[in-house]
Amino acid sequence: MSDLFNWGIFAIVVIALLVFDLGVLHKHDKEITIRDSLKLSAFYICAGLLFGGWVWYSRGPKDGMDFFTGFLVEKSLSMDNVFVISMIFTSLAIPRLYQHRVLFWGILGALVMRAIMIGLGAALVHEFAWLLLFFGLFLVFTGFKMLFAKEKEETLEDSKLFRYLKTHLRLTPRLYENHFVIEGSKHGLTAGRWATPLLLALLMVEGADLIFAVDSIPAIFAITQDPFVVYTSNIFAILGLRALYFALAGMVHRFVYLKYALALVLIFIGVKIGLVYAGVKVPSVLSLSVTFGLLVAGVLFSMFKTSRQAS
Repeated sequence: MSDLFNWGIFAIVVIALLVFDLGVLHKHDKEITIRDSLKLSAFYICAGLLFGGWVWYSRGPKDGMDFFTGFLVEKSLSMDNVFVISMIFTSLAIPRLYQHRVLFWGILGALVMRAIMIGLGAALVHEFAWLLLFFGLFLVFTGFKMLFAKEKEETLEDSKLFRYLKTHLRLTPRLYENHFVIEGSKHGLTAGRWATPLLLALLMVEGADLIFAVDSIPAIFAITQDPFVVYTSNIFAILGLRALYFALAGMVHRFVYLKYALALVLIFIGVKIGLVYAGVKVPSVLSLSVTFGLLVAGVLFSMFKTSRQAS
């Protein structure tokens, strides 16, 4: 089947998912329970797996395996993003009632931003093949940095983006329901447009996604350089980020050791690039198996250690 047809299928599926999410499930602002978020997270994972099955059927086993590997890597790396989003909402005192609205628009921004980054990355890799080796070295460096980084509690005030936005935005002192921007004269403020803490939260979430994309996109390019597989696996992984956040925000501390598994995954993928660059073929099924095995081990070890500490 032609790439144009596959892109069309992808666009229809993503638009349908977004319309169903916002227009049906969350037409009105409401708090999302852990039970609902687990169901929604499972739904988005199934949607990603089904689309991966379509990629396998329409483009062959190799692209299908690469899709599943990229989907798994991006889904796993988004765990760190969940922690940062939780910190943003807590620091800005964003009620759970409005958090879904912020994350929904954040996902729309991520769709556009990642399309630009992946398109640029694909063009650069096509012109300069040696960039893949640079990506590999970057992933190995990032992995070792994650392994040996000292533990410290991050705060929103540590963010340069937060300090910049606080300085340059006309921020209201409180929320105004679900509005991102208000007209000051209508609310007893100086005339003109004012940004609410909800808009600040949205911009911080977009900034966090940009930072994480710097790690995740080279990781997927290390798996495959096909723009269709890279973008679709990336997008299907982050589409369920909202549901994943609501499911895990209250228990991110239980996955404290998962970052070491993620670090090993990044190192493995970086080494794989070096092997491929040297002419050594690494089967896609091996990449998927090693990635999946490391992540499962990280989750199980985290759950085991934290349950013992709690008891």
